[in-house]
Amino acid sequence: MKFKDRTEAAQILAVKLQKYKGSNSIILAIPRGGVPLGYIISKTLNLPLDLVLSKKIGHPMHKEYAIGAVTLENRVLSDVASQVSSNYIEEETQRIREKLKKKIQEYYGKKKPISHKNKILIIVDDGIATGNTVLSTVQMLSEEAPQKIIVATPVASPSAIKKMQHSPYIDEVICILAPEHFMAVGQFYEDFDQVDDYLVKEMLQKANFNITT
Repeated sequence: MKFKDRTEAAQILAVKLQKYKGSNSIILAIPRGGVPLGYIISKTLNLPLDLVLSKKIGHPMHKEYAIGAVTLENRVLSDVASQVSSNYIEEETQRIREKLKKKIQEYYGKKKPISHKNKILIIVDDGIATGNTVLSTVQMLSEEAPQKIIVATPVASPSAIKKMQHSPYIDEVICILAPEHFMAVGQFYEDFDQVDDYLVKEMLQKANFNITT
């Protein structure tokens, strides 16, 4: 099975999330591919849309392999990070935070992200390959005292599903496809165009992401 595009995937995922319609929840989209899905789900379920403003720290020998994640305030590292130079980790942390500052300014301007305290956080992405970035992200989000953390995605590898289901920080995993032969997220979409920053900003504005909660 393949999804036609992110729109179709979001519509199917929204059905799976119907029980959260109009609830004390926030849709947290992972930029940039998760934002078109998050936008559709937030409008369908009448929930505010916000962004997961964190970035993974990639392994020095394999940048796509996450060894941790960083926000402006926090950082979490996986066990693998102990095998990596502390200088590399510090340099990457500073580099990522500089990029995050620019993204936050670009996406939000003078507005502030929504508070996550006592909220049900529904993290949405267009697909999850290893699960390492999500695991690091939810660990950081848990420090903000949410009521519950849910991960929702159209497609994920079986190994990523297993990791997420065993995470002490994730209360529920909602996934439509978990194919055995998982190579890349894009293989499960007929149309998998890149999402640019302009579209992310536009969708946040249209979804009234600055709702006071």
